[in-house]
Amino acid sequence: MARGGSQNWTSGESEGRPEEQTTEDTGDKMVKETQYYDILGVKPSASPEEIKKAYRKLALKYHPDKNPDEGEKFKLISQAYEVLSDPKKRDIYDQGGEQAIKEGGSGSPSFSSPMDIFDMFFGGGGRMARERRGKNVVHQLSVTLEDLYNGVTKKLALQKNVICEKCEGIGGKKGSVEKCPVCKGRGMQIHIQQIGPGMVQQIQTVCIECKGQGERINPKDRCESCNGAKVIREKKIIEVHVEKGMKDGQKILFHGEGDQEPELEPGDVIIVLDQKDHSVFQRRGHDLIMKMKIQLSEALCGFKKTIKTLDDRVLVITSKSGEVIKHGDLKCVRNEGMPIYKSPLEKGILIIQFLVIFPEKHWLPQDKLSQLEALLPPRQKVRITEDMDQVELKEFNPNEQNWRQHREAYEEDDDGPRAGVQCQTA
Repeated sequence: MARGGSQNWTSGESEGRPEEQTTEDTGDKMVKETQYYDILGVKPSASPEEIKKAYRKLALKYHPDKNPDEGEKFKLISQAYEVLSDPKKRDIYDQGGEQAIKEGGSGSPSFSSPMDIFDMFFGGGGRMARERRGKNVVHQLSVTLEDLYNGVTKKLALQKNVICEKCEGIGGKKGSVEKCPVCKGRGMQIHIQQIGPGMVQQIQTVCIECKGQGERINPKDRCESCNGAKVIREKKIIEVHVEKGMKDGQKILFHGEGDQEPELEPGDVIIVLDQKDHSVFQRRGHDLIMKMKIQLSEALCGFKKTIKTLDDRVLVITSKSGEVIKHGDLKCVRNEGMPIYKSPLEKGILIIQFLVIFPEKHWLPQDKLSQLEALLPPRQKVRITEDMDQVELKEFNPNEQNWRQHREAYEEDDDGPRAGVQCQTA
């Protein structure tokens, strides 16, 4: 990089200044060199906001995606901004010029990548992060409620890309890889398309020549093992440890086990737990819910029932003497729910919903009904008078009711067609 202000793009001053320049009076500030200020098109007295604004404008204009041939200018712009945006570096530069920055106490320059600076300024380094790291691979792992209750280790076979050992990820013989002349190694091509008078559209597409790789290899020099792809497909078995208390949809991360690519950090393998439905229990957070059917006699007179747990124990539950269990009643058993993740000795509760089964028709002979009635709470008496109409209860058929409503929608009443129905006249 040239020193001493030999390049001036915006101020209009003539080129060819001496390599070493004496202290110059700029009006507001005395500096040794002005090259970095000239590159950004600002005065040495510019505020941080003015420097930032100037860099933003120039970086967007000379970014390689817009101007593939202006990579060197973009690099100079980024280096100038890195120095002038840092108060300490700017002070060193003002006093000793670029040489003082390069020495910086260590004898070597410390410039960051121009793209790093651009990405940090415009988006937090997102693009560079994506370029330096491969994609994550997501797999679903089917598990039962018993697996989540007791914990289990499962083996999972994955297919992944690994760097070819034969060519060490080069893709061919050493020296056979060359930068793509079409896209100049960027892997992308920029096309300008006119969409109207005075209006153009910039379209970025993958380079057809190198298929986005930014380089190409002569077919005869390609690696026989990977055929120039740099990676080969390999089967890998990973052990997934499902811990007690894990939940449906919970993720288990295997760092760096994703597909490999040259010059990229491998992505992660992410296992997502997919719980199957259980025939008895439903899970709600740390709790388990189940339904239990009991006979009317059990609901009125008490019962003993057994429950088989998810770890093959048997619980015996007993209703209290004289307690009546109503249809839909909820009861619970403490510490018999799901183990709590990372605290497996603690558990939620087991919630039981009781469904009372009533007897079928005519289950008791008529002569026995009076005996049963004597044991049950008294029925409510109703006083019937002559002006009341007595009707008969019939079985209700919902299918018949639906059919009747459907038919009545098209029937005429005594006053003519129903609203919305028109009859055609001759």
